[in-house]
Amino acid sequence: MEITTHLAKVPAVGEGKRGELGHIGYLLRQAQTAHRQRMEQALAESGLTLPQFMVLTMLMAYPRASGADLARVSLLTPQTVSVIVTNLERSGAIERHAHAVHGRIQQIAVTASGKQLLASCRNKVKRVEDELLSGLSAAEEKIIRRWLVRIADTQ
Repeated sequence: MEITTHLAKVPAVGEGKRGELGHIGYLLRQAQTAHRQRMEQALAESGLTLPQFMVLTMLMAYPRASGADLARVSLLTPQTVSVIVTNLERSGAIERHAHAVHGRIQQIAVTASGKQLLASCRNKVKRVEDELLSGLSAAEEKIIRRWLVRIADTQ
């Protein structure tokens, strides 16, 4: 009895089901993974991880947010945010203060050195995002942004 082993050729990105014929959910995941890798490469020299960058970015956008708030807006678990906040505080990028009225709630703020670090990282991230949007018109970008928000809003 002859046994044949036939291995399927896995298509490259852009081919077959990894291209325009693929399931939209898979294509979103494939794009997200590629984008995350580019972002991690851009941030590598700074010493910040992508989740740390997201938390710092959200803290700048929503000053004195609580850890629970940060978890929601950073799309991370509360446990992950807790570890990130501890590490960012240890590095001097953020500081925590007890809430004036609700003492058990810790409000988190970005320090001056954290703002400098974030500004440096934003320049690197902007290059990645500019590359991501290259070749798109402003109208196309607006459509894509609206579509992505609509997807996220239909939970």
